[in-house]
Order: sequence, then structure tokens, then C-alpha cells
Amino acid sequence: MAQQDNVDETLDLRGLKCPLPALYAKRALLRSGSGSVIEIVADDPLAHIDIPHICREEAIEVVASECDGDLVRLRLRRL
Repeated sequence: MAQQDNVDETLDLRGLKCPLPALYAKRALLRSGSGSVIEIVADDPLAHIDIPHICREEAIEVVASECDGDLVRLRLRRL
């Protein structure tokens, strides 16, 4: 994943299990302004499924997604 400078906030959610990473990501994005970009770092095996699912329910775009073993990095933008 490139261009770290476009990220407004990074949430390190490692160690949290489903559904907490998705709920914390949603909360952070909903309190941020329109156009804000948040990077999520999580190690929950379901994070790469749960977080994009919540994004589809809200006005949140998944800008980038990367999996490296157990580590998931997602870049999300509030529309």
C-alpha cells in the first residue's frame, strides 16, 4: 500500500476480535469529516470480510486492501 501521506488517521486494531475491529473502524469514520481517509491495521481473521461489509452499509469506500499473513491493512474513505 503506497501514499501514507493521504491518511488522516491510523487505527491499530491488532489483538481485537470480531466484531470489534469493524465497529471501531465504523465509529472512527462516522466521527471524521467527509473525504477523511483512515487506515486500519488488524489481525483478526475476519477483519478483511467484516470491515468492507460494514463499509457497504455506510457511505464508506474501501480505497485499498492488503493482506500479509494474519495482518490486514485497509484504507477507508468516508464519502
